[in-house]
Amino acid sequence: MILRQQSVYAGNTMIRKKTRPKFFDNIYLPDVKIGRFLSVLILFGITFGLKRGVQDNYLADVIHIEPFERGIVEFFREMPGLLLIFILALMYRFSDSKVFKIGIAIMTAGMAGLLLTSSSHLFMTKILVVIFMVIFSTGEHIIMPVRSTIAMELAKRGKAGASLGITTSINQLGNILGFLLVIGIFVLLEKFGFNRTDVIGYRIVFGIAFALSIAAMMVVAALTETRLKIPRQRLYFARKFHKYYILEVFYGSRKQIFLTFAPYVLILQYGASPSVMSILFTICAVFIMLCSPLIGRLIDKVGFKAVMVGDTLILIVVCLMYGFAHRLFSPSVAFIIVCINFIFDQIISIASMANNVYVQRISSNQEEITATLSTGISVNHIFSVLIALLGGWIWKVAGIETLFAISAVLALVNSLYAATIKPTVSHN
Repeated sequence: MILRQQSVYAGNTMIRKKTRPKFFDNIYLPDVKIGRFLSVLILFGITFGLKRGVQDNYLADVIHIEPFERGIVEFFREMPGLLLIFILALMYRFSDSKVFKIGIAIMTAGMAGLLLTSSSHLFMTKILVVIFMVIFSTGEHIIMPVRSTIAMELAKRGKAGASLGITTSINQLGNILGFLLVIGIFVLLEKFGFNRTDVIGYRIVFGIAFALSIAAMMVVAALTETRLKIPRQRLYFARKFHKYYILEVFYGSRKQIFLTFAPYVLILQYGASPSVMSILFTICAVFIMLCSPLIGRLIDKVGFKAVMVGDTLILIVVCLMYGFAHRLFSPSVAFIIVCINFIFDQIISIASMANNVYVQRISSNQEEITATLSTGISVNHIFSVLIALLGGWIWKVAGIETLFAISAVLALVNSLYAATIKPTVSHN
């Protein structure tokens, strides 16, 4: 997928011509160097996969974070998302590619902190881990809107969904490699007598992730593809995007419950190890990698509205299985069902690309797309940070059944609201 060079002779002069796979020619504009951007996404994906593969086990088994405390950790970790609109306001004169570079650099700093944090003093370790998770999260959230904007900007007209599908797929390929590394590391350590509570495995994972973050910084330094140079709005709200903002509220609430508590269900309720979690994440990433281009094309073909409604209807079943599988089945069967449910949950989450395409369809220009996606992320985090705290409390006092029953209700309301959106929207 990296761009290749082809030598062409014209008389006595050799002309070096850039070529790329024909598949990309059908989706991307002819004058863009898509390979460099995708290379950064792979490196970013591996780094994220390494961190994601061990994060929940690290917090539960090494740092000893309880479910209620997990909600508190997630409250702070998601705070950069809530403040994203103000963070990007500070960079309102920067191009998308420059903001992308800054996000990668901040993410690298957070990974360096996780690598160097000592576990000798538990209370102080908890504080430091949360601080560096917040730093990593800041970089991650800065990347989110501009990554989508760059992907859509490089695409031909009418191919935004396909472009988002490809970039999501490439990012997931990186995630898969990261998860496989985690599996290999912990399987090897188990053979040498180490277990899931020993910090050495996590140190190795964080070290590799930090090295790859440095590599991503080096590659992204040469990224100059984006043509958006006009200053972006400092703070941007527009009435025509009000339905998108409300959809992001629902998405933020639903995402936070699954992101924070679904892995903890597997770890605390069923005893899943880092290797098991990474295997699940790997399977999820494989399916997402394969399905993302298909869903992207599906959005272009049937429209964003149909995908939005279908996604949230399926989510209702997913929520109920998370909360009640252990009540309906034997422990071994329930574990298998929840694992399948976990995979399915991750797959349908990629349908959120439809929200981005919806924004593109009603935006007037590229600047407005980036500004609106940034605002949307902050809007969905207003509720996601509250859900993180409230979810931990609900688990503690009422159990996981109530927590995921509430999620099912949110999914139903989300689906009904998505049904009110006009199926076809043209550019203003």
